[in-house]
Amino acid sequence: MNILYHSTRNSSPEITASQAILKGLADDGGLFVPVKMPKLVKTFDELGELNYKEIALEVMKLFLTDFTDDELKNCIESAYDSKFDSSEIVPVKEADGAYYLELFHGATIAFKDMALSILPHLMTTAAKKNELKEDIVILTATSGDTGKAAMAGFADVPHTKIIVFYPKHGVSPVQEKQMVTQKGANTHVIGIEGNFDAAQSGVKAMFNNKELAVKMKDAGYVFSSANSINIGRLIPQVCYYVYAYAKLLKDGKIKENEKINVVVPTGNFGNILAAFYAKQIGTPIDKLICASNKNKVLFDFFTTGTYDKNREFVVTKSPSMDILISSNLERLIYKICGENSNVTASLMKELSENGKYTITSEMADKLAGFVSGYADEDATSEIIKYLYDKTGYVIDTHTAVAAKVYSDYRKESGDETVTVIASTASPYKFARAVLGSIDPSFDSLSDEEQVDKLCEVSGVKIPPAIEEIRTAPVRHNTVCETEDMQKEVEKYLGI
Repeated sequence: MNILYHSTRNSSPEITASQAILKGLADDGGLFVPVKMPKLVKTFDELGELNYKEIALEVMKLFLTDFTDDELKNCIESAYDSKFDSSEIVPVKEADGAYYLELFHGATIAFKDMALSILPHLMTTAAKKNELKEDIVILTATSGDTGKAAMAGFADVPHTKIIVFYPKHGVSPVQEKQMVTQKGANTHVIGIEGNFDAAQSGVKAMFNNKELAVKMKDAGYVFSSANSINIGRLIPQVCYYVYAYAKLLKDGKIKENEKINVVVPTGNFGNILAAFYAKQIGTPIDKLICASNKNKVLFDFFTTGTYDKNREFVVTKSPSMDILISSNLERLIYKICGENSNVTASLMKELSENGKYTITSEMADKLAGFVSGYADEDATSEIIKYLYDKTGYVIDTHTAVAAKVYSDYRKESGDETVTVIASTASPYKFARAVLGSIDPSFDSLSDEEQVDKLCEVSGVKIPPAIEEIRTAPVRHNTVCETEDMQKEVEKYLGI
């Protein structure tokens, strides 16, 4: 089946997967979604005999139908190589009655590597396929992990440049050090005096600026996105949920067609949306458990049917989830309103103008497969300590939000369904917060000492990504106000 894509805000025109990947965002500001949802061809018994790369091919070829199998194989082989410190790519670890899907074994030790290792290869393949004349400028906002993972993927890729905006005072010290030490002649990092939502809004405004697009084209450039709004980011994320189910089945943890629950720590909604897509294509998933931190805009949405970003923005120990505008939720809204682009466009207009919208009761009924919960800072720390004391397994602050929400859900519901928790970052990325949760006396240690202590406590080798930044020189030190974001882009591109 040939799968085409259209905008959530306008059902025409329909374009190919490669065109959607190159554009990133639709011209009307909407997000690209498949016109039809494909279905898995192989059974899970068959998929269980395949390794991660082979399962990735089976999933991606369902969605990216204008890529040949050979093109996809080349992209997959280039992405999931020695950059990953585990031959499994995504190990599954059992701890305290749940299965932790470790998505952080790539170059930047966060789940974003799973998609951003392959996106540059998909994009450059798409550029050749569509005879693109301009150089691609990746423009991205990050709440901490996307930026580094995107730059690691695109560094020195011919005919591309990448510009990353991040909240100067809203990421962990390790996240910032990873970004500002990034190598690559085509990489540029800018801290903004504002939060992630301000960075994301500024990036979207540039994408929608027609005058800027003309100026860029005249200079031989075209924008694209590495954020999870890009369908080329989302589809690779679907693969690991299919893989998790196939692995649990092969290992005898579940029976054929037995449903599992999936818990995802969620900010921008892309990672849990990928699990929803995995369910749509035939993965036996029952509940999708959406875990929020103190910025619980998604919890409130699932509880009340109203999405309202008009609230205090809280800086937490799980900064990649410190988000009040969950861009990918638009794709779910499109689905639950009966794939009505007019309704979706109207609700997104309300969000833009009033900062909130409310879905109908009919739409809310279609969210029955979702469960939501949230964990505050104390609860996040407590679950890290509890899991470590009970099992010796160490998790990061984002995974801890998911673990706490799952623990609460299990107690309240009595649901003992086999459950996969998306473990989205290495504890080394948030060493101080993790160690402080296990033993507050560790807080007196320096950042360097924290890393060594975490190695001792966890028994897990220090990842190359952390060793690398200990001595790496700072290469990027630009900081700007949110209103000057476009000016900085123009200055860097010389237009």
